[in-house]
Amino acid sequence: MTAEQGAPRPLRLGVNIDHVATIRNARGGRHPDPVRAAHLAVAAGADGITAHLREDRRHITDEDIARLSAEIDRPLNLEMAATEEMLAIALRHKPHAACIVPEKREERTTEGGLDVAGAREALAPLVDALVAAGTRVSMFIEPDPAQMEASRAIGAQVVEIHTGRYCELALAGDGPGREAELGRIQVAAAHAHGIGLEVHAGHGLTYETVGAVAAIPECVELNIGHFLIGEAIFSGLEPAIGRMRALMDKARPVPRVRDLGRAG
Repeated sequence: MTAEQGAPRPLRLGVNIDHVATIRNARGGRHPDPVRAAHLAVAAGADGITAHLREDRRHITDEDIARLSAEIDRPLNLEMAATEEMLAIALRHKPHAACIVPEKREERTTEGGLDVAGAREALAPLVDALVAAGTRVSMFIEPDPAQMEASRAIGAQVVEIHTGRYCELALAGDGPGREAELGRIQVAAAHAHGIGLEVHAGHGLTYETVGAVAAIPECVELNIGHFLIGEAIFSGLEPAIGRMRALMDKARPVPRVRDLGRAG
């Protein structure tokens, strides 16, 4: 049975190390070092590293991106706003992947998906430039088929489905709401795969919520950060990642691809 016929596809884990940098920046200096965290994440089973260089540099810094690019032997996924400044940085470092996200200075974390359908004209040149430089481009979007169609139309190769609402409903104990949102994610993932997009997912995933998302057969990558860094305070980073990896593998018991996007 092929993936197109419904068989599960290999599932990768990208570990976001932003909030190691958040802790470092709370006091200044170099400790804890997010690049060291990236090395530990790889040792624990991460297939790649994700880092969000925000316009206000509240956690990851330009130096962090330079070091990650030079030192990490796994693909780097650069989360970035659709700005000229971030495009210039991405073109300078040429990360394996760039995930375009909405960004507001006042938000504590990314609050929702990017409106690709409403911003096609502004986003298309940015996507073209990144693709021409050899960077795979992902759009961080809500589980909405219209946003999938728009992402494909402007040349993105990947969509990352925002799982934040699903995780919030699960945390609130809203069983019917959780199942309805999971259904939206499942339908969107199938639609994206059907029109030729690679499907990723992330935001807010925990040990309790990862299984149902990991089981979606069209999804090939999960990006998880804040929860893992929080758990690392209690158990250590490698055990936290190891447990998440084990839960993903339990939900998706198929061979893994230890290379974010390079196989597809």
